This record gives sequence, C-alpha cells and structure tokens, in this order.
Amino acid sequence: MRIAFYAPLKPPRHEIPSGDRLMAQLLMRALATAGHEVEVASEFRSYDRTPDGTAQEDIRARAEVIADELVATYQDAGPQARPDAWFTYHVYYRAPDFLGPRISNRLGIPYLIAEPSFAPKRATGPWRLGHEAAGAAIATADAVFCLTRHDLACVQPLVTTPERLHLLPPFLDAEPFAAALRHRDPARRALAHELGLSPGHPWLLAVAMVRPGDKLASYRALAAALELLPDLKWQLVIVGEGEAREAVEVAFAALPAERVHFAGARAAEALAQIYAACDLYVWPAVNEAYGMAFLEAQAAGLPVVACGVRGVPDVVRDGETGLLAPAGDAAAFAALIRRLLGASAARRHMGERASRFVAGSRTLGDAARALDRVLREVAGSTHRRAS
Repeated sequence: MRIAFYAPLKPPRHEIPSGDRLMAQLLMRALATAGHEVEVASEFRSYDRTPDGTAQEDIRARAEVIADELVATYQDAGPQARPDAWFTYHVYYRAPDFLGPRISNRLGIPYLIAEPSFAPKRATGPWRLGHEAAGAAIATADAVFCLTRHDLACVQPLVTTPERLHLLPPFLDAEPFAAALRHRDPARRALAHELGLSPGHPWLLAVAMVRPGDKLASYRALAAALELLPDLKWQLVIVGEGEAREAVEVAFAALPAERVHFAGARAAEALAQIYAACDLYVWPAVNEAYGMAFLEAQAAGLPVVACGVRGVPDVVRDGETGLLAPAGDAAAFAALIRRLLGASAARRHMGERASRFVAGSRTLGDAARALDRVLREVAGSTHRRAS
C-alpha cells in the first residue's frame, strides 16, 4: 500500500531531535518494513505553543488550503500515484490534524491515527478549537493506535466501534543497542577516559533534552533525589543539550563536581554505547508520555528507576525491568536508587531481563506486523465515498 504519512506536531525531518521525532521516524520504518511505500505528505505544523484562539483559527485556515492543494495534486497524479491510506502520528489539542480527515474524505481512502490523546478539560479553555479538531479526527478515524493504556482510556469514549481501537506499545530498532551491549567493556573504558569517570563506581545515566518545562522539572527532581544519597558511591552522566543548560547546572550545583558529568548531545550510535557503558538509568519522568529513552536504556541492558506516571508503566515493568516510584516523591525515588546501587547482582539480573523484554516484544518487527495486520483489515473493510 502507498501510505501518506503526516505528523502535525513535529515532522520526521525536523531539525531538533526529540522522542516525538524519533517515534515518527520509527513508525515510517515499521510501515516500510511491512512492505508499504511511505511518503511524508506534508511538513505543515499545526502545533500551537500558546493558547491563542485567533492563532488556532489561522492555523486551521492555512491547513484547509494545504489540504485542498494536496487533494488536487493527488487527483492530477492519477490512481497509480495516489495514496491508499492516510496515516497521522500524534494528534492532540495543541497539534490537531486538520489535513488527514479532509484529505481522506475527498480521496475516499482509510484514515489512521497513531498516538492520539484527548483531554476533556480542554473543552472550554483557550485551546477549544484544537481540542474539538483532535476529538473529531479521533472519532472519524478508521483505525486508532494508542501507544499506552493511559491514552487508550482517554480516547476510548470517542471510538464507538471497539475494533477500530488498538494498543500499539512503544517500540524501537533494538539492534544498535544490543550490539553496544555486546561490546560493553570497551564502551565503558572509552567513556571513563572521556569524562574522567571512576571505573569502580556505579554510573547513573539520564538522557533527555535540556529545555524548560517538564524536562527541566525532571532534572530538578533528579538532583533533589541524588542529594539524598551522599553516602553512596555513584557518578551521574547527563546526555542532552538545550536552552536550559544553565538552569540544569544550577539544579545540580549542590552536588560535588566529580559526581555529575555533562556529556552534551550525542549521535545515535554513540548514544547506544553510552547506554551500554552505564549501570542504571534514572529519570523522574515529570509528565512524561512514556519515554523513548526508557526503552533505549533497557534495550542496552540498563535497569530503570523512574516514576510510574502516565505511560511509563507501559515501557518499564515495575519490579522486573526497573523500579517505579510515586510521582513527585524524591525520597521514594532516592530509596529505589539506593536499593539497586546496593545490590549489584540484582541490578545486573534486572538489566538482563530489560534487554530480553525489549528484544522479545518491542522491536521494529513487532510493530511492523501489528501495523500491517490492521492496515490490511482497514483496507478491506473501509468504504469511504470520495467527495
């Protein structure tokens, strides 16, 4: 099938890396792995950072023009070049999909959404227009893929036909991380040399963009928890860069300088090696949707300490591949880190289970099979009349 792919929040080729961009890229790869032709239909962003009703009206108006232009282009191209389905990734009140429903209806093709979220509390607020558009898109989609049970519960009331709703757990290309794990010792020596880490101490790792908002709040929560562990031997490696770098440095200023090491931004291959070199992944996950870095860490054999918020329990198996603390409880978070730092054998076994968990159920191939099955079902049962 020919798939028109669209990400209204952040296009797959956006210049700024993030978990959202990565998942968009992974979905395209999974669809291609299943044998489908995938093409980015548009890089138009409907994302509205601030609650401005006038801006949302303008975004919708521009989107309708773009949608009509795309329809004309597809119709002129002839049936052999038109998409067989429209696939939109990540729809919510700040980034509604104004293109997919309009184009799918005009062309008479199936409309699919992955990672929608729906927040009824936005119905009467300043994001009302985006909220209504997101809800309408979800309600009319021929197939809806939720990545977490948290989102599924929120979206379920909008999907009147149960067979249209599917749980597609977050996934990744596990092989680079598995390969890095197979070469853990040289990766550990290289990182120790580069950052001046002590090979005899456990290394904690946090990988996240360094930006204001929830990421900065997570860094501050992590610093607060680590301040409760002055008696233990550990060193923290932080991978990430961004506009809040100074604020993050301030958050960790109370800790001895030899404890905290900033590694900056890293390319994907180098990042996999850093994961494999470390001993424990730690991240409070303030308001995190699910956290791609948790999957990456586990794929590289790292157990995780996080907070059990939103979709995090869907990617970290509490007590098996990691430990989850209550949200906002620095003492509980610190206690879980203490527990694993004091039990090297248990930490190692948990890391082994983590890598097996990802390799066994959260791979590109797993997602490709799930997506392909639903796509073929939808293609055989959807009867949209082109308008």
